[in-house]
Amino acid sequence: MKKDLNSLIEQALENINKDRQETEILLDNLKEYLNVSKERYSDSGATAAKFVETLQRSNEQLVKLATLVYKKDQSSGQTGLTDDDKNQLFDILKED
Repeated sequence: MKKDLNSLIEQALENINKDRQETEILLDNLKEYLNVSKERYSDSGATAAKFVETLQRSNEQLVKLATLVYKKDQSSGQTGLTDDDKNQLFDILKED
């Protein structure tokens, strides 16, 4: 079970990072489109908001994943994240 959970966590992190990268590319493209003229905001503003919401949801997923890891470690006798765990989570968040 522990191995399965670790692989699921790893897969979730990979998916979150891929989704964020793709969304950031789309958002950058949309920004370029919007910079052409102010009139384009009326037809693309909702799309931009959706991209930002997607990035926010991925942040929430990272927080939930960190909570899951914390609870898993706590139930196995560890009382908190190690410094290495904290650094890894910080690096993941910093990448995004």
